[in-house]
Amino acid sequence: MSEVHRAHFAELSGHQVYALCKLRVDVFVVEQNCAYPELDGADEDPSTVHFWHTDNGRIVSALRLLYIDGETRIGRVCTAVDARGRGLSAELLRAAIDHARGDTIVIGAQAHLEQWYGRFGFVRSGENYDEDGIPHLPMTRKGD
Repeated sequence: MSEVHRAHFAELSGHQVYALCKLRVDVFVVEQNCAYPELDGADEDPSTVHFWHTDNGRIVSALRLLYIDGETRIGRVCTAVDARGRGLSAELLRAAIDHARGDTIVIGAQAHLEQWYGRFGFVRSGENYDEDGIPHLPMTRKGD
């Protein structure tokens, strides 16, 4: 496996910001045909930590750990089509959970990934909802 990289927004180079945004747009906007504001302002929050993997210099998997309104959240978990099946998102998720240091973490998961997130201790915490035509559900991982 490649190394897990992590940084706050202010520590990212322009190239890294562009590559993270491109990956997310490729996955969420183009592949999944979503039309929501992908660039929502949360990336720049000083408390947000970005996690990613590279392959030959290209960012191929990413997520962000947010501290918003008193909640610890993980979001924008994605992997490029040609890098899937290598456990990259799982490794990033473990790193983000470790970084959260025992906080309760909430996520808005795509419904078909409920069991996958369950492997990391997340449990359903509400009813399914629609987000841009994709079934989602709220999940929570209780803190230590």
